[in-house]
Amino acid sequence: MSEKRASTIYQVLWNSADILRSKMDATEYKNYLLGIIFYKYLSDTMLYHAAELLEEEPADLKEAQKIYIEAYNDPETREDLIDALMFDFYYTLEPQLTFTALVGEVHKGNFQLEDLAQGFRNIEQSSELYENLFEDVDLYSRKLGSGIQKQNQTIGEIMKELDTLDIAHEGDALGDAYEYLIGQFASASGKKAGEFYTPQPVSRLMTQIVLQGKEDKKGFSVYDPTMGSGSLLLNVKKFTNEPGTVNFFGQELNTSTYNLARMNMVLHNVSAANQHLHNADTLDADWPTEEPTNFDAVLMNPPYSAKWSADKGFLDDSRFFMYGVLAPKSKADFAFLLHGYYHLKDSGVMAIVLPHGVLFRGGAEGKIRKELLENGSIDAVIGLPANIFYNTSIPTTIIVLKKDRNNEDVLFIDASNEFTKGKNQNVLEDKHIDKILETYKKREVVDKFSHAANYDEIEENDFNLNIPRYVDTFEEEEPVDLSALSKEIVDLDKEIKKSEAEISSMIDELAVTDESKEFIEAAKAVFNHE
Repeated sequence: MSEKRASTIYQVLWNSADILRSKMDATEYKNYLLGIIFYKYLSDTMLYHAAELLEEEPADLKEAQKIYIEAYNDPETREDLIDALMFDFYYTLEPQLTFTALVGEVHKGNFQLEDLAQGFRNIEQSSELYENLFEDVDLYSRKLGSGIQKQNQTIGEIMKELDTLDIAHEGDALGDAYEYLIGQFASASGKKAGEFYTPQPVSRLMTQIVLQGKEDKKGFSVYDPTMGSGSLLLNVKKFTNEPGTVNFFGQELNTSTYNLARMNMVLHNVSAANQHLHNADTLDADWPTEEPTNFDAVLMNPPYSAKWSADKGFLDDSRFFMYGVLAPKSKADFAFLLHGYYHLKDSGVMAIVLPHGVLFRGGAEGKIRKELLENGSIDAVIGLPANIFYNTSIPTTIIVLKKDRNNEDVLFIDASNEFTKGKNQNVLEDKHIDKILETYKKREVVDKFSHAANYDEIEENDFNLNIPRYVDTFEEEEPVDLSALSKEIVDLDKEIKKSEAEISSMIDELAVTDESKEFIEAAKAVFNHE
C-alpha cells in the first residue's frame, strides 16, 4: 500500500475520532471508534465473501450489498449461503443490518441506533469467538448526546466518515492503521495507556530478540500473559517468514482491553484456530494449564511494581515453589517474570520489560534473582532510554531469559542514550534498534555500551545487576590548560577596556542638549566605572 493511501486511512480514522473527542476522553471514545470500525470490517468482509461464494465480482460495497440481498431473499440460495458464511467467518448479518445498509439509512435520515445494537448482538451471539465483544460500546450513553436523536446523529456522523473507506480490501494495512489509532489513544490517555499498549519500537526490539534464528519456523508459538491490546503478540506476525502458522496465546485482566485484543487479532487476519485468548488474572490462577502450556517465545510488558496478594499458598504453586520465596506484595514484578518463565519451552526465549529496581533490590527479590543467575536463566539485560512509554517517564529494562544455556554469563547493554528526542516522548528509531540487536546477536563488548559479565564477576557484585556496575559510561572531562586560560582572560580584559574607550569617545561626539546632558554624563560614568 502506498504511503499516500496509508495517510488517507489514518486521516479518516482520526477524523472519526474528532467527532467524539469533545464529548469524552480518549479512554472512553476509543471503545466507540474501534468497535464501530470493527463492525464495518466484519460487515464489509462478509459482503465481499458472499459475492465470491456466489461467483460474482462486485465493483464496490453497494453492488455487493445488492447481490447479498438478492441471494438472501432467494429460498434456493439463502440456507447454503448462510451455512458457508458461518463455516468461514463464524457469523452472518441480515441484509438490513450490514454497515452498508445502516449508513444508507444515515444518509436518508432514517438511522436508528437500535438497528446497530441488534447487529452487535447478532455477531456476539453467533460464536464464542465474538462473545461480549461490543459490551463497551454504550450506544445510549448521554455523553453521545442528551437524547436519542442526538445520539443517533453522533454515531451516524462517525459511520458516514468511516464509509469513505473500503476497509475489507486494505488487508494488513487496516491492522496497521488500527495499531496507529491505539497508539494515538495511548498518547492521549497518559498513564492509563499502560493498560493496553506497548510502543511499536519496543515491541519490534523484543520480538526480533525472541525470534532470532527461528524466523522460518512453522507453527511458532508465542505467549503474552499481560497482552493488553495484543500489539506485542502481533509483532511476531510481522517478523516471521511463516505468519499464517503462528499460534498466539494471550491473557488479559481488563475486559475492555481483552476485547480490544480480540478485535486486533481479527483485523490482522489471524485465524480463529490460531488465536487463544483468555480474560483473567494472570497471577491469581495459572493459565494455560492444558496443552500446550509451554511456548517458543514469551513476550511481556506487565504493570510495573503492581500489588498482588503474595498469599503463602503460592509457595506450593509450580510457577514459584522452586525459588522458596515470593515476590513482595507491593511489587509483583518478579511474580510476572516467573510466571512467564515457567511457560517458556526449554528451547524458547523470553523478553520482559520491567523497572530497573528488579536489577538490584534485595530481600525476596534478591533471592529470586540469585537463583535465576545460578541457573544461567538470565541471558541479557538491556537498559532502555527514559520517557519512551506513554504511561511512565522512568527508564526501563528488557530482561532476556532462556532455559537451554550452556553458560552463566550475562550480556549488559546500556542503550539509555539510544533515542531521538520527540515532542512528548523519546523515540527509539530503527538505527537505535538495529544497534542494540546487532550487539545482542554478536554478544559484542562495545566500549561504554555493552559488556559480557561472567558468573564470577556477577557473584563479586553480590548478584546485583545494576547496569552501571558493568557498563562504564563515564566520560572524563578534558584537562584544563591553566596557562592558556589565563592568557585568554587577559586578552578578553583588554578587549573590554578598548570597547569601553570607543563607546565613551562616541558619546563625547554626540550633540548635547539640556534634556540629554544628565543621561550622557550618567552613561560616561558607567563606562568609566565611576
